[in-house]
Formats: sequence, structure tokens, C-alpha cells
Amino acid sequence: MPRLTLAQRSNFLPLTAWGYSLWRERSLTLLGGQPFPLWREARLFLGHCRPQPGEYWLDVGTSAGFYAGVLAGAGCRVTATDLSPAMLRSAQRRVQGPQIEWAQINSETLPAPWHGAFDGVTIGATLNETADPAALLRSAVLALRPGGQLWLMYLQNTGGSMQRRLVHPAFGGLTFPAPAWIGAQLPGMSLEMGVTFGAVRFEQWVRLTYT
Repeated sequence: MPRLTLAQRSNFLPLTAWGYSLWRERSLTLLGGQPFPLWREARLFLGHCRPQPGEYWLDVGTSAGFYAGVLAGAGCRVTATDLSPAMLRSAQRRVQGPQIEWAQINSETLPAPWHGAFDGVTIGATLNETADPAALLRSAVLALRPGGQLWLMYLQNTGGSMQRRLVHPAFGGLTFPAPAWIGAQLPGMSLEMGVTFGAVRFEQWVRLTYT
């Protein structure tokens, strides 16, 4: 088993997987400081990335399967990954469709055949929970074909006392990156859009056809 944060290990619990979808529906409203239901997040993603039918997308850390479902609804083929079998079972119950393939994997290191295979990659709050967010971002870039899109949703560093506590390994081992740090991890990528709502940050990146 690779090194995991406490937050990652908690995701293996069936109770966590069961309750996560309820949290996911409300979390951005609580953390963003304004009403932010899932339909608004989906509209933001679809409006900027415009996934097309037949495209092949990778949903990293799918959790409750939100982005996998949005992509499947747009006619895309999707590989949805998660480290937790409990999360994958929960996602499969909530989001169904023959165009979605589910895979239990630590996406900090992706299989070589996946390199350059995807038109787009989505990463939700998994970026905050993973033990090595830099490795996760490197893997996402490797997975993209030239011109492919990377969509990020994460909680950025606000300097708050609660965040400082949650960074401690005993309280979750979370990471709250700054947008500048994210950019430094993505050579060969172009930032097309970045918008912040409270602590919540959305970014759209495109892999350049040259480096």
C-alpha cells in the first residue's frame, strides 16, 4: 500500500463513502461563501471545457462520480478512478452508463498505456487529499494528448486556522495549494481560466502542442 493521508484512509470506510455524496452536494456552498449547487458546478465545467461526444476523459478521484456522470451525459467515454473500493461502489450505484469504466488505482502513478490517451482529465478535491499532489498533477499531464484539457477543482490556501490544523497528519494530512504553486507543477500547460469562490478554486488548463 502506498503512503496515504488520513483523509485518504478514511475514504475506505463504507460510512464515509455513503455520506460523501451528501457532503458533495453541499460542500461548495459552505466553502465558497455563496449558493453553489452541483448544477452550477456542472454548468461552469461544461461552459469552459465543452466536452464533445466521443471524447475520452479521465476522472481522477471520482468519489461520488460527479464529473464522470457529467461527462457521460455529454456523450464522452470516461475512465473514473478512485483509490477506495467503497467510493467506487458508491459511485457506480449513483452513476450508471456503458461509457463509464471504473478503476481502482492510485492516480499519482498512472499505467504507461494511459499516457497521452485522454482528451481531458478532471480532478476534484482529490488534489487536497492525496499524499503527493505534485505527483498527481504530473500524472494528469502525462495522461493528456497534446491539446487536451485539465480541469481542477480544489480548496486553495486561505491562511485560516482550520486549514493549518487539517494540514497536520493527525487531523487529515490535507494540502491546500496556492494557484501559483499549481502553475509551477504544470510545465507545458496553458492556464485558460481560473476563478475563485471563497476557498474554492476552479481552473482550466490546456496541454500545449509544443514544449
